[in-house]
Amino acid sequence: MYRHVPNFITVGRLVLTAAFFVALNRSPARGEFGPWMWGCFSIFVVAGLTDVLDGYLARSWKVESAFGRVVDPFVDKILICGAFVFLASPDFLGPRAAILGTASSVAAITGIAPWMAVVLIAREFLVTGIRGLAESQGIDFRAQWTGKVKMFAQSLAVGTALGNLATAVHGGQYQPIPWILWSRDVAIWVTLAATVLSAVDYMVRARKILTE
Repeated sequence: MYRHVPNFITVGRLVLTAAFFVALNRSPARGEFGPWMWGCFSIFVVAGLTDVLDGYLARSWKVESAFGRVVDPFVDKILICGAFVFLASPDFLGPRAAILGTASSVAAITGIAPWMAVVLIAREFLVTGIRGLAESQGIDFRAQWTGKVKMFAQSLAVGTALGNLATAVHGGQYQPIPWILWSRDVAIWVTLAATVLSAVDYMVRARKILTE
């Protein structure tokens, strides 16, 4: 029975991911905005921790499965890329304009511009294509340290963006706490650098099959 525990955790993370997007899509009343964003932040953190837990258990118990290899990274991509898409979308600001007051654009609120979401999604398409080609030729193409750094940086960026939203609205005005805002912006730019570095790493590792 225990061999299925990592997969159950992965499925649970998929449910948490769906709950996260439902919560993020809701437009709370003015006084509820901060607490609601803390709720979104909490769901995201729990989902991220389950990602660490299911991988650790699968490796420790030596029960890695095909299901986990497919669904685990799928859920990761949906959670992170979906969060970037949501936070970069003008629709995110639209229904919250009355709450966020003086902010003029979604990028000013979340720190995430649409092109940043495109960079993340493009990297995922590229790596998925390379991995599929490599494994079709019997080449093991598991994630390396650059991929793990990329995932950590992306999770940190989304977390700090949500933390900023949870603490920045005061009296209907967008008044972010400077050190949280600074941390968010640094995390986002580190994420972009790590994402590009990871893509380059995969291309270098796959240069042989890409040039055949």
